[in-house]
Amino acid sequence: MDLITVPIEKPEDINFILGQSHFIKTVEDIHEVMVSAVPDARFGLAFCEASGHCLVRWSGTDEEMTELAKKNAFNLSCGHSFIIFMSGSFPINFLNAVKSLNLVCNIYCATANPTDVIIAENERGRGIMGVIDGNKQVGIETGEDQRWRIELLRKIGYKQG
Repeated sequence: MDLITVPIEKPEDINFILGQSHFIKTVEDIHEVMVSAVPDARFGLAFCEASGHCLVRWSGTDEEMTELAKKNAFNLSCGHSFIIFMSGSFPINFLNAVKSLNLVCNIYCATANPTDVIIAENERGRGIMGVIDGNKQVGIETGEDQRWRIELLRKIGYKQG
């Protein structure tokens, strides 16, 4: 078995969700959840089929996001994994709805950060072992840092008061 890392290729400001599910129905179910959560959602999703034809299955409402999803899913080539790219929205808008699907097994990350996926590969296939999401910490939050964080969350509407 070999361990490799595969970088997620995307523009800096684009968010994505990376997860694992268990059935080809994933594509339709996630698509429905995305448009139900945010009716005008601009997204693309791709799913790595783990048996049968072993294709990257895909759907979406935005051509650029869909192309990103297809490209990154194929680069990963890990059975039953899925990736969703979104434009103009954030994972927080979709994450609980995606996690509530009965075929979703795991969410590895939901981020806009630079991300590397740690993959185990053997003669049969590949599997996601984990992710490196963002950068190593440089220190511990100070009181001033806490005030900035609290103000930011209120400014962007995620907290009141």
